Amino acid sequence: MTQLRDAHLLVVGATGGLGAAICRSLRDEGARLTLAGRNEAKLAALAQELGTAVVTTVSADLSRPEGPAAVAASLAEGSSIDGVIYAAGVVAFGPLEELDDDTFDELLLLNFIAPVRLLRSLLPQLNPGSVVVHLSAVVAEHPMKGMAAYSAVKSALTGFSAAMGAELRRRKVRVLDVRPPHTQTGLHTRPIAGISPQLGPGLDPDAVARRIVEAIAADETDLPAASFA
Repeated sequence: MTQLRDAHLLVVGATGGLGAAICRSLRDEGARLTLAGRNEAKLAALAQELGTAVVTTVSADLSRPEGPAAVAASLAEGSSIDGVIYAAGVVAFGPLEELDDDTFDELLLLNFIAPVRLLRSLLPQLNPGSVVVHLSAVVAEHPMKGMAAYSAVKSALTGFSAAMGAELRRRKVRVLDVRPPHTQTGLHTRPIAGISPQLGPGLDPDAVARRIVEAIAADETDLPAASFA
C-alpha cells in the first residue's frame, strides 16, 4: 500500500473538473499538494479551499516547450516529490477533413507531449516509491468516430504509460494509467474545435476521483474504464 498521509504530490491541471476533485480526495487522505495550472486566479481559489494541504502553486503553460520544465524547476531546489498526477488536457470533435493543424498540434501538445516532457523533467525529483498517474480516457480503449485525433493521442499516452511502467520499475517508481469513461467535468462543453456529440450522462467526478485515489493507495498500475462501473 502507498502511504498518502504526508506524501507530497504534484497535481497538474489541478483546477480542472477532475483535477480539483482529485485534489480534494488527496487532501482528505492527508496528502500535501503542489498545484499546477494555467490560471493563477483559479489556482489561488483552489489553494484557499484546500487550506494547509497546499505546499505551493505553480502557474505554467504546458503547451509551450518550456512549460513542463518550468513546473519541475518551480519546485524548491533540491526538493523531491512522492508522485505526480497529470490531469490536464483538451478535447476536440469533428471529422478528419475539419481537423486543422493548430487543433491537432494543441491536442498533441497538451494530451501527450506535455506529460512526456514533464515526466522527463521530474525524474530526478521522484522519490523511490513514487507514483506517476496519467489520465488517459476510455477512447484509448474504444476510439470514437468524430474524435479520431483525440482518441489517437490518448492511446499514445496509454502506450507511453505502459512502457514507462516497465522502464521505471528499477527506480521503484510506479506508473498508473487511468482511462475513465465520460465524466461530468464539463470538458466536452469546452472543446478547442467542433461540437460535442450526445454523450449521455457522465460519471460523478468526485466518485471518479475517489476511485483514482484508491488505486494510488492500493499500488494499482492500470485503471481501465471497466474499473469505474
